[in-house]
Amino acid sequence: MSEPLISIPVGVVAERIRAQSQWIDYVWRPANVLEGVPGLQPWTLLEGNDDRALFYAGAARVALYAGDAAHYRENLATGYPKLWVILRPTGVEPPLELVMVTANPFEGEGLTENAADLVEPVPMPESMQASIASFVEQHYVHEPFFKRKRDKADPEALGRRPGGRMNDMRDKKP
Repeated sequence: MSEPLISIPVGVVAERIRAQSQWIDYVWRPANVLEGVPGLQPWTLLEGNDDRALFYAGAARVALYAGDAAHYRENLATGYPKLWVILRPTGVEPPLELVMVTANPFEGEGLTENAADLVEPVPMPESMQASIASFVEQHYVHEPFFKRKRDKADPEALGRRPGGRMNDMRDKKP
């Protein structure tokens, strides 16, 4: 994979909520993305109690690629741009691993294929919106829609046999 043109550092906040279930104790989800990286250790408790708590999950970098500028543009055009945060259960402490954060909605949706991963969109910070809009302005290339036309069907193609002979009743004599 190519190197990103821009890489924006962010901090990720995860939320832990006591589950109303007999099979699991807590439900986890990505809650927010912070502009920049705070000087905290990953999995530091930010606030909360045993029923609901917010943790600083760690630092990540949002990588921006010129080839994905159209996807970032679509994300910004929604009016409510998002970042997709991917957390993976570890089975040990800390309970989750921060995998990545992306501004590409198609990449974020594609990463939902691994059912074990927690993939959630969270609001994009406003200063990041401005940075990504500037990136899109510099690197977006409009590709006009081109509708392909189908080839005309060859009615003789279905009756051909290997060797080029037609297998048709008209070719046989009684």
